[in-house]
Amino acid sequence: MDTEIPTRPLILISNDDSIDAPGIHHLVECVRAMGDVIVIAPKEPHSGQSAALTVGEPLKIGERPCDTEGVRLFTVDGTPVDCVKLGLDAIVPRKPDLMLCGINHGSNSGTAITYSGTMGAVLEACMEKIPAVGFSLLHHSMKADFTLSTSFVVDIVARVLEKGLPEGVCLNVNIPAKVVPEGIKVCRAAHGHWSEEYKRYLSPSGMPFYWLTGRFVNEEPDADDTDEYWLNRRYISVVPVTPDQTAFAAIRPVEDLLK
Repeated sequence: MDTEIPTRPLILISNDDSIDAPGIHHLVECVRAMGDVIVIAPKEPHSGQSAALTVGEPLKIGERPCDTEGVRLFTVDGTPVDCVKLGLDAIVPRKPDLMLCGINHGSNSGTAITYSGTMGAVLEACMEKIPAVGFSLLHHSMKADFTLSTSFVVDIVARVLEKGLPEGVCLNVNIPAKVVPEGIKVCRAAHGHWSEEYKRYLSPSGMPFYWLTGRFVNEEPDADDTDEYWLNRRYISVVPVTPDQTAFAAIRPVEDLLK
């Protein structure tokens, strides 16, 4: 009688900070005991690329040496979404049991998900019906300390790997920096906007140029059901999100508008 050999879970990991970013390697260390890990990350940083993908240009895959058993490292000279789409088509041997992205160097709370390359990759995996989680640390430095939240990251991944996620839903996880988190809060994204987005400079020849800057303005700082509220109180925020952007509550009002 043939006995089926158990298959270890297959975990796909990507990011938008590039294959060389410390955050992605810390994430690999957090989860490599849970399954076989395939990392497919951009060769160069691609922050703020949202769901951008490469059209009209060829993409190249490279493999990096890795001494860690059960882990393989690949690069794609494209965006985070390119990594997921091309990885599923040409690299992974089967559909992953879980897709993770990060750990991002910098916040993806509030409205940042609109621009986030990290969450662009997560949403792409979600559309492929793969349970997917994006992790971000509220610290932009390449020397940021990811170890303070390791136990929380491991716990979130283990639970999602064991129980899955609701169909069509993925998770946007943000982690406070420089502290051991007080706990985890499942919440919604705070409403807000970005101000002073570009700073004007002059070149040596007197020509103006502009540098992206700005700050996030939280329009509801006292709302205790938002990610910004709990992040400011040293909690990890977990926001369930979906690729389906249909405003269901507005269908009837828009019908009435267009009659």
